[in-house]
Amino acid sequence: MIRNIIDKIHNLQSNNQFSGTAFVKNEDQVLVDVSYGYANRAEQIKNQTDTRFGIASGCKLFTSIAICQLVEEGKISFDSTLRDSLNVKFPHFDETITIHQLLTHTSGIPDYFDEEVMDDFEELWINNPMYHIRCLKDFLPLFQNKNMKSSVGERFHYNNAGYILLGLIIEQASGLAFTDYVQKNIFKVAGMKDSGYFAFDSLPKKVALGYIDNADGTWKTNIYSLPVKGGSDGGAFVTVTDMSRFWEALINYRLINKALTIQLLTDHTQVKEDSFYGYGVWIKKYGNLISKYHIMGYDPGVSFHSAYYPDSSFKLVVCSNKSEGAFAIMNGIEEELSKITSDKTTI
Repeated sequence: MIRNIIDKIHNLQSNNQFSGTAFVKNEDQVLVDVSYGYANRAEQIKNQTDTRFGIASGCKLFTSIAICQLVEEGKISFDSTLRDSLNVKFPHFDETITIHQLLTHTSGIPDYFDEEVMDDFEELWINNPMYHIRCLKDFLPLFQNKNMKSSVGERFHYNNAGYILLGLIIEQASGLAFTDYVQKNIFKVAGMKDSGYFAFDSLPKKVALGYIDNADGTWKTNIYSLPVKGGSDGGAFVTVTDMSRFWEALINYRLINKALTIQLLTDHTQVKEDSFYGYGVWIKKYGNLISKYHIMGYDPGVSFHSAYYPDSSFKLVVCSNKSEGAFAIMNGIEEELSKITSDKTTI
């Protein structure tokens, strides 16, 4: 069984030149742990299990958990309004926007990078130099004075700015910088000893550089394509083993209590026929059966997918330091895993 999964990954990698690490664990057994490509092409340093990869929007779930922790402490509630939770003025925003709506992408606020109208994240930094974006408040001028995109609660609209606001709420409620809060209350608690929010101009060891490949065969790194340091909407660096530890901590209620974990993993809004969104997490369902909880992230030079399958307890992590490739690897692994489960709809 394991041999079939690895063979599938090898075949996919040879077709798309996947660069990164794929990891699958079931309870205490590691089923897959394979790496391809280079963390640093110029120095020919290979990707490995302990390589730290950027995960882009994959870390919106960390932000949602931080919010839930503050709810558990009684410092905020899901019904708290943006106006009452954050001492920042938004002249054109609806005053009834709640934390729940920010978590579920249903607030209706404008985004600083609107994926419905923009294709290339790099375009954002032409007039807003990325080296000025080092903390959450640096994002505010990109959307603070814009008009609402839609009415509050009208529809799901994937929204990075909403998660920037959640990060600012976390900072105000906790008294800590967002990245320090996550490091202390999520990464440390979950045993994610190699994960963090690292600045591009002061990266630690074993970090994979993100690569953007051009059609003519040339390439560049993504250091001028993203903010200098990630925050509450994305940009943490993790290892595949740390992400597996994260899922274990979440489902065993070590990060938030059982009631709040259930609320976090509840399908609060429907996105497509079988796709739903909880708090910072995507949920795939077949009828009333939950197939998987999953997170994903895409940036220039970054592609990432990770999932937990509740019926089988598999934990899957695919990290790549290229702009695409993780999705195909994840699909291939899921195809092989489905062959060994009793219910083919659970993968």
